[in-house]
Amino acid sequence: MQEKKLIYDGTFDGFLCAVFYVFEHKLNAVCIENEFVVQNGLFSEDIIITTENDKANRVWTGLKLKLSSTGSFQLYYTFLSEQVGVENILLDYMRYAFTKSNKKIDKDFSHPSVLKIAQIAKMVGREKHRMEAFVRFRLTKDDIYFASVEPDFNVLPLISKHFKRRYADQKWMIYDIKRHYGLFYDLKKVEIINMDFPKLFDFTKTDSDYFAEQEFEFQRLWKDYFKSTNIESRKNMKLHIRHVPKRYWKYLSEKQPD
Repeated sequence: MQEKKLIYDGTFDGFLCAVFYVFEHKLNAVCIENEFVVQNGLFSEDIIITTENDKANRVWTGLKLKLSSTGSFQLYYTFLSEQVGVENILLDYMRYAFTKSNKKIDKDFSHPSVLKIAQIAKMVGREKHRMEAFVRFRLTKDDIYFASVEPDFNVLPLISKHFKRRYADQKWMIYDIKRHYGLFYDLKKVEIINMDFPKLFDFTKTDSDYFAEQEFEFQRLWKDYFKSTNIESRKNMKLHIRHVPKRYWKYLSEKQPD
């Protein structure tokens, strides 16, 4: 039997619509792929999936009846991992969930897809918490607090509520350099935005062409604070790097050279 390849638009709703198609047409030999990472297959039939909110909602509502709240979060976190082939692990997980009548399957680690999803979701959750801790805002000349990030996983949808609550009284933007989109809070709501930055714009630098004068003074005070609280005799770099991996350092003002 020829395998069918379902190609969706990269969104979570689009993925759920692909799952709807699988169940609607009772497909077994099937592969779901994001349109941005489609692999050419010699022996597959490509089917383009249209995103329809009602179909996505039907799948999600049905899943929530089969999963605990933790299981639902794990499923969404795993989707945001963007790992190659993750859609098909999720599909296998969902198929297993729908075969169980009244049993919540998200703790059944004897099933390989359940175990794998729990492991991936844990990694994504760790990245989410690190982003919430390590984001550093810089004040622009437009009075917007701007932060650039480059997370391993697509965690911007997971950190939106945290920053809206924490910085409710100021406009801010968090931009994912790797995925070319950001979150913008205008004092009322958070929106997803796309921006075109100057060709030579360096996200790791605080350029006086874009950032407010008081930002430079704030960064100097911030560095002085960290120096004053640092006790050389108690420094444990191995432990420090475990809590603050080096890949984050280029976006932390306190780690920049004087």
